[in-house]
Amino acid sequence: MQISSQSFLNGGYIPGEFSFAIPNATSRIELSTNKNPHLAWSDVPEGTNSFVVICHDTDVPSQGDDVNQEGREIAATLPRIDFFHWLLLDIPVGVSQIPAGSQASGVQPRGKTGPSAPGGWRHGINDYTGWFANDEQMSGTYFGYDGPCPPWNDSIVHRYVFTVYALASQTLSVEGELSGANVQLALNKAVILGRASLTGLYTLNPTHLRD
Repeated sequence: MQISSQSFLNGGYIPGEFSFAIPNATSRIELSTNKNPHLAWSDVPEGTNSFVVICHDTDVPSQGDDVNQEGREIAATLPRIDFFHWLLLDIPVGVSQIPAGSQASGVQPRGKTGPSAPGGWRHGINDYTGWFANDEQMSGTYFGYDGPCPPWNDSIVHRYVFTVYALASQTLSVEGELSGANVQLALNKAVILGRASLTGLYTLNPTHLRD
């Protein structure tokens, strides 16, 4: 399989319009348009009956003590964990692309609704659900796509991996809530006929920002 995007190049930076937040010289960050990027795939294996799309950040700090703290920097040596930004299930086999902004646009405090998604697909629960759990204004269940918002004081540029899975089944059977962990467990049990990934980069650290 092959996957591509009109929104960013593989190994290139993700534009701010597809992020949860963009840099702000005064307040460090500000909310962005938060649109899902365009994705397209081809060379689909014979026997495919549905697709799953997942986006995850591979570089989230495993400890939050220094996150977004003035006068501190998150060390590159700190162990990193995955953070799921998008879980899109039950995409029919006749679909070969997702237009930019068709599945998500804007930041919704307390999260977008789900699991129903446009086209009869299913949105999973992204990890902003846990991130905002103790925030009185933002806490809620976040379905669908919410884009990059790495710590503005992280010493590394974050990588966002978009993967499309071609499944033999028409639907992915997930036990429990549609969290990243449960969707991954379901994929481990599913018949995956093919997969393809591309990686975008993003940072809010002013020392890493491009001219």
